[in-house]
Amino acid sequence: MWRWRYVSGRQLHGFRHYKYSAVDTNPLSVYIMQPIWNKIIKIVPLWIAPNLLTFSGFVMILFNYFLISFYDWDYTASGTSPGLVPTWVWLFSAFTTFCAYALDSIDGKHARRTQSSTPLGELFDHGLDSWATSIFVLSFFSVCSRDNGKSGVSVYTMYIYLSIVLFNFMCSHWEKYNTGVLFLPWGYDISQVVLIAAYLLTGTVGVEVWQKPLVFGYYITDVLVILLIGFSLFLSFPQTLYNIHRAHLKKTLKNDSLYEGLLPLVSPLLLFILLTAWVVLSPSNILAKQPRLFLWMVGVAFSNVICKVIICQMSSTRPELFHWFLFPLALVVYAAISGLLGPMEEVVLAVFTALVTAAHVHYGVCVGRQLSEHLNIYIFSLKKRVQD
Repeated sequence: MWRWRYVSGRQLHGFRHYKYSAVDTNPLSVYIMQPIWNKIIKIVPLWIAPNLLTFSGFVMILFNYFLISFYDWDYTASGTSPGLVPTWVWLFSAFTTFCAYALDSIDGKHARRTQSSTPLGELFDHGLDSWATSIFVLSFFSVCSRDNGKSGVSVYTMYIYLSIVLFNFMCSHWEKYNTGVLFLPWGYDISQVVLIAAYLLTGTVGVEVWQKPLVFGYYITDVLVILLIGFSLFLSFPQTLYNIHRAHLKKTLKNDSLYEGLLPLVSPLLLFILLTAWVVLSPSNILAKQPRLFLWMVGVAFSNVICKVIICQMSSTRPELFHWFLFPLALVVYAAISGLLGPMEEVVLAVFTALVTAAHVHYGVCVGRQLSEHLNIYIFSLKKRVQD
């Protein structure tokens, strides 16, 4: 069951020749956070595998998400005064978010410190990041709550917000697919600091702070959405295009044709179109009825699609035009918007989400095992495998 060969022989060969290249120009990261991480890394025992740090951070994010979901399944708990989520949950969220942020920031440093940097470590890191990105956002939605007529954000705004965040993540790896260099996005460090501050603010002041206008009748959530859209449209995406254009001028692009360069965007774009069609055309208004379930499915589906792009980018291979997940999703969306599912739409969403999540976990475990065997290393240990 866990021996499925998702990575092709050509891709495995490509991993052998992969070299990591990244550029970090974010002042917050370079001048403030990096010195902090350099001090924290010194207390990490040398026998701990870097992937163990990465996975521990992800588990903390996941546990925090399920904890918040327990108190606020439908994103309404923070819409009352006082909120229904205990204060200690918000403070715990700030703690776990900072720990996950720190672990994700020092795992690479620890790998270089222990001379255990491998393509598997980078794939493990970025693969979990592709999933954690959505989990961070879905946890944050519980802070501001869904629209109750007075404050909060609508479930459609949540969907757009999540889509923009995932789009920014995708752009970073699409950029690397074409240039061979990962230009670390400014938004990551900024978003982590803002998220930690939001949890601390909610835990100390209360959810009421999100229910009062901040300036000119705009709520804090409105300001954050405006900043996110502005950051994406006028900084993040233009910077991605500029870096690709600069690589083109220097003749260092990894893909010569426009088709090859745009190929990784096809499946994510089709995924967004199908999911948006379901949101807009659902007869039962599925997003309003099951926002947490639907948005979780969006995050998992995106993570699986982008993981395959990351593998192709790292192995210098061509990505598939249509991700396999698009076909069953298209059938489900058609059945939903045509009315064939009727009152069973919520049940089908739940089953479909469970299957997608299980498939993604299976994919991650199998890819990890396959690469660890190919590179003759263990995922969570610094020991070398013994050749048979």
